[in-house]
Amino acid sequence: MKTFFSADSIGAIVAHTPATRSTVFTPLVTFKAFIGQVLAADGSCRQAVAGVLADRIIVGEPANTANTGPYCKARQRLPLEQMEGSARTVGLDLHQKTPAEWQWKGHRVVLADGTTVTMPDTPENQAAFPQPESQKPGLGFPMARMVALISLAAGSVMAYALGPYQGKDTGETSLLSQLLDHLSAGDLLMADRYYCTFAIIALMQARNIPVLFQMHARKKADFSQGIRFGAKDHWVTWKKPKRKPVWMSVEAYATLPDTITVRELAVAGRVYVTTLRDPKTYRKQELASLYKDRWIIELDIRAIKTHMGMDMLRCKSPDMVKKEIAVHILAYNLIRGNLMQAAHLYGKIPRRLSFKSAVQLMREVPAKIAALAGESLRKAVLSLLKAIASTPIGIQKRGSQPRAIKRRPKPYPWLTVPRKKST
Repeated sequence: MKTFFSADSIGAIVAHTPATRSTVFTPLVTFKAFIGQVLAADGSCRQAVAGVLADRIIVGEPANTANTGPYCKARQRLPLEQMEGSARTVGLDLHQKTPAEWQWKGHRVVLADGTTVTMPDTPENQAAFPQPESQKPGLGFPMARMVALISLAAGSVMAYALGPYQGKDTGETSLLSQLLDHLSAGDLLMADRYYCTFAIIALMQARNIPVLFQMHARKKADFSQGIRFGAKDHWVTWKKPKRKPVWMSVEAYATLPDTITVRELAVAGRVYVTTLRDPKTYRKQELASLYKDRWIIELDIRAIKTHMGMDMLRCKSPDMVKKEIAVHILAYNLIRGNLMQAAHLYGKIPRRLSFKSAVQLMREVPAKIAALAGESLRKAVLSLLKAIASTPIGIQKRGSQPRAIKRRPKPYPWLTVPRKKST
């Protein structure tokens, strides 16, 4: 069985954690408990502490206190930079190790998209991640915007960028520009029409990384221009806009070329933009078919936010919020690693296995086999991977349903003034 979370990553986290006299919540124990916390059903600190207590009892060590204070202080000592680095390293490693049969025409497809997360309404969080202006003070929640690169084949988060929901340099294209260095030769970037801009495509061409987008809503294709490859399929030149993007400096924008050449094609009324030029190798119907897989990133983001509880974070300071996000991404990537390993062992395709079922198995099984060792542990892990491989994504047989709720909500009124003033 292959490992996808290296000892070097764990060692870096331990080495950069400030020393403490605690013999219970060591850096390794705290980090393990933090991962278990974001995977747990309720995600509370109390459950994380209970898990540490159970582990100590199993191996015959004295039980620790059920008080959450020592654990919360220990979490604060964990190094943010190394935690973020570990999350990215695991995701990128899984992406780069995808077998050729999981790739598309030799390309490792990378999906990009953005989302938002909310967090507790504290003065510190509000200062770093202000709530939207549409919400009244004291009634909303601080909100952060996040853009992620996710491997189509592996499903892992290769990199992510975080910023406030609103303000200068906080848009999705601005955050995406911070992630481009995580792409490498052999990758193919695919995203929705929002990212189909001159600047993004020019930056990708400078890195020799092809792209596939749907045409931006503000741009129109004129198939009478350029070099024609076929009906509504041509190679055309785009001129550099006079107005630079708000997220680029004047100096950086000046370094972009005056023109770029792209391929515009239309299939079933939809217009796509790509830098894959050869019409024989990359037929337009194949490109349109590939682009349909772009929506998978929406499911991946939903899995992180819903199945793993990252939609509403728990930490009350910006530094801990960033650590909480890093641990969520790392835990997500570890589950993706187990899905890849199970798929490889049992001849499956990772994307056709249920992520939610894997989360449920990873919540329950590791705690039960923690006391095993040697051959017994190896057999237990293989059984876990076999169970993961045996849970394909369910095929919905019922017809589409109306977006309506049958269960009535509790008869409580909406909070219209800050809670402190309502009492």
